[in-house]
Amino acid sequence: MDHKKIEQAVKLFLEGIGENPEREGLKDTPHRISVMCDQLFGGYSQEASEPLSRTFHAETGDIVLEKDIQFYSVCEHHFLPFYGKVHIAYIPDGEVVGLSKLARVVEVFARRAQIQEQLTGQIAQAVWEELKPKGVMVMIEAEHMCMTMRGVQKPGTKTVTYKVLGRFETDESLRAMFMGMLRA
Repeated sequence: MDHKKIEQAVKLFLEGIGENPEREGLKDTPHRISVMCDQLFGGYSQEASEPLSRTFHAETGDIVLEKDIQFYSVCEHHFLPFYGKVHIAYIPDGEVVGLSKLARVVEVFARRAQIQEQLTGQIAQAVWEELKPKGVMVMIEAEHMCMTMRGVQKPGTKTVTYKVLGRFETDESLRAMFMGMLRA
């Protein structure tokens, strides 16, 4: 990450909105925002395959669901946060991962500027490609600050996206089971 460019851009932004970047309360703001970017956008320097690289043999063919994985990300359109919960289900084909690994995949992709639809697809595709399961289903429920703070200004509105691959695409009963497991 180029911290110098970020700091220069923040100074220009402050000037652009009519602020004085040398004002006492703003003097260190360009640096603080630059450091914050390491956390908000650290996913660009990480590979989603890494958390999924260590698997364990398991004879189960039943659905594995990791639900209510809290996340936050930044919308690429307005650079405002969106946040919520990710639910990831997969049907193992002989291999499973440690429970924290799915949450780590979420973190890798959530720490990038994007839209929710893209985030949903990236998570599903990573699980599909790395674990090679019989099926994957990912659902994200999120609130977008671009709908709360600007434009339509409707706080509390949730956007729900999902991506299905493999057996979840073709078997409606598996999708229904996923939805039932979310309510459990």
